[in-house]
Amino acid sequence: MRIGIYLMNKMLLPYDIVGGSFWLISVAMIGATLFFFFERSKVHVRWHTPMTMIAVVCLMSSVHYFFIKNLWVVSGSAPTLLRYVDWFLNFPMQVLIFYAMLMSVTKVKQGMFWRLLVGTLVFIIAEFLGAAGYMSKTLGFIVGLVGWLYVLGELYVGEAGRANAKCGNENIQMAFFSNRLILTIGWAIYPMGYFIEHLGGGIDVNSVNIIYNLADFLNKIIFGMIIYKAATQDTKSNV
Repeated sequence: MRIGIYLMNKMLLPYDIVGGSFWLISVAMIGATLFFFFERSKVHVRWHTPMTMIAVVCLMSSVHYFFIKNLWVVSGSAPTLLRYVDWFLNFPMQVLIFYAMLMSVTKVKQGMFWRLLVGTLVFIIAEFLGAAGYMSKTLGFIVGLVGWLYVLGELYVGEAGRANAKCGNENIQMAFFSNRLILTIGWAIYPMGYFIEHLGGGIDVNSVNIIYNLADFLNKIIFGMIIYKAATQDTKSNV
C-alpha cells in the first residue's frame, strides 16, 4: 500500500498544468542541447564557441528543470528562490555569447568581457540576496535592476554595441540585434516577477512558475535558435 502511494506521488498527473510545464521545458532543453551540440560541427569555425556556450546553457537548464519537476511532483512546491541557481550559472554565459560572437570577427578589449560578466552577476546576486532576505527587498530590486540596465547599456550604446555596428558581418549583427531584444524584452520578466512577488503584494506561485517556464523557452531556446540561424547563413556565405 505504501509503495503504491509513493509511486503515485512520483507520477506527473495529467491535470497538473504546472508540473506539465516543468516537464515540457525540461524535455525541450535537453532536445535543444543535443541539437546545438550536433549542429556545431556543421557551421563555420567562428560559431563553434557561441554554439557550444548555448548548448551548455540548455544542458544546465535541463538538469535544473528535471530536479525542479521532481521536487514539484513529490512536494507540490517549487520555490522561486531555487531558480537563482539556474540563473547564476546560465545568465552570465548567455550574456558572454555576445562577446564571443564579436571576438570571432573583430578586435575587442577584455574590458568588455568583465563589464558584461560583472553587470550580469550584480543583477542576479542582488535580486537573490533581496529575495532570500539577506538585504532589503527594495534594495535588492534596485541594485539588480541597475545591473541589468548596465548590461543593456553596454549592448546598445557601449563598446559592445559600437563593435557590433562596425564588425562588418551581417549575420553577427543579426544575431546580436535579435538576442539583444530578447535580453531587453524577455529578460524583463525577471525583475517584473521579483517586484510583483516581493514588493507588489505577491502573486500565485503556480502562475509564476508557468510564466517563468514559458519565458525560459524564449530566453534560452529561441535565443539559441537565433544563433544557429545566423551561423548557418554565415556558413553558406563563406562556402
